Amino acid sequence: MKLTTEAKQAIFEQHGVAKTKTDTGSAESQIALFTTRISHLTEHLKVNKKDFSTRLGLLKLVGKRRRLLNYLQQRDINRYRAIIKELGIRK
Repeated sequence: MKLTTEAKQAIFEQHGVAKTKTDTGSAESQIALFTTRISHLTEHLKVNKKDFSTRLGLLKLVGKRRRLLNYLQQRDINRYRAIIKELGIRK
């Protein structure tokens, strides 16, 4: 699944620090985008259990999101807690 530009902009508006369409680089925006892609890939893998290349891509995305969350946790704990609560991610 390729996210459309409009869908990405909606994610950036909703979850970014600046709350604008162009806030594509903030950690919160990237984490929200990765979370959307992770949930889609998880649903795909529930149907296609033997799709190992997608599984590898999913694990890489989870690792990227984890590194961004660790970065945010070290830099600004309040922003970290807000994004965890907003997206419903558990650690």
